[in-house]
Amino acid sequence: MENTLLVALSRQMSLERQIDVIANNVANVNTNGFKANKSLFEEYLNTGAHEDNFSVSDRRVSFVQDRTAYHDFAQGPAEKTGNPLDVSIDGKAFIAVQTPAGERYTRDGSFQINSQGQLVTTGGNIVLGASGPITFQPTDKDIVISSEGTITVREGVVTQFDSIRGRLKLVKFDNPQKLQKEGANLYSAPAGTTAQPDPASRVNQGFVEKSNVSAVAEMSRMMEVMRTYQSVASLMQQQSDLRKNAIQMLADVPA
Repeated sequence: MENTLLVALSRQMSLERQIDVIANNVANVNTNGFKANKSLFEEYLNTGAHEDNFSVSDRRVSFVQDRTAYHDFAQGPAEKTGNPLDVSIDGKAFIAVQTPAGERYTRDGSFQINSQGQLVTTGGNIVLGASGPITFQPTDKDIVISSEGTITVREGVVTQFDSIRGRLKLVKFDNPQKLQKEGANLYSAPAGTTAQPDPASRVNQGFVEKSNVSAVAEMSRMMEVMRTYQSVASLMQQQSDLRKNAIQMLADVPA
């Protein structure tokens, strides 16, 4: 009876954490470049009993353990915006940005120009080029971002020559699962994880990558998890009632 309650409790704890993951995915269904998280579970077996007076070996009890949550880096759908500063990425690359905490990485390609003429994210972080921040002049016009990430402009009113303002710093990682989400649609690379140039990925100007979260799938999964939680709670209540009845029957003293 005790094992039943402990196994059920382990399952409820894992389901509660799974609900948190799903809720975070649903909350970011409209966040540009957001990558969903998925829960990973595994079986945990307790150690067997070792008392010498047992006639047979103790049966192993299987518990539920939520091992971790991993990133789903599947490509999200591209949405056309027509904004020349917006870009989406075809491939596994991330865009490097400069934050107060250091270099970070994002898939959100919705950019703008700040008061200093620098290309920044919607959160105000500076978008990095291969040689540092990308800065525009007040007279720049006709901004073009090539598929390799090179940014060119027309200077002034009469000039017909293009000027290069920089090239987006597109990077990749050998094991992107090691990246850590920091909020604001940013990832950080822990010690030992090095960003490498990614010449294979391509940039699409005038598009943004939407979240790869499927709202229908996540809501269905949430309802499934809630029903499972309720079923486990019902099982625990039945076991509790069974124990209560057993104690009452044992406590009855024959007249």
